[in-house]
Amino acid sequence: MKKVEAIIKPFKLDEVKEALGAVGVQGITVTEVKGFGRQRGHTELYRGAEYVVDFLPKVKLEVIVKDDHAAQVVEAIASAAKTGRIGDGKIFVTSVEDVVRIRTGETGEEAL
Repeated sequence: MKKVEAIIKPFKLDEVKEALGAVGVQGITVTEVKGFGRQRGHTELYRGAEYVVDFLPKVKLEVIVKDDHAAQVVEAIASAAKTGRIGDGKIFVTSVEDVVRIRTGETGEEAL
C-alpha cells in the first residue's frame, strides 16, 4: 500500500477531489496547513507598512491506496492541481506497512 500526500493551493481542492473521485478514490483526509517552498512568501502592504508573509496557506491531502493504483492517483492530483505558476505544490508517495479499520478490525488492503 502507498500513502500519497499532496500539498496544493486551497482553491484547487474541489478540482482535485473530483479528479480523485473519478479514479475511484473513496477516502481522503484534508488538512489546512501553512508553509513555503521556493517562492519564499511575498510582501504585502497593510496600513502603509510593508511586511513579509512567509507562510502561505495550503491544503494537505492524504490518501492511502493499493500499490498498483498509486501512479494513477498521483497523475490525477498533479493534473487537477496544476496552474503552471510557482507554488503549485508537491506530491509525496511513501510505503504503508499496515492499515487497521477500527470498527471491524480488518487489516491490510481489506481495510481500505
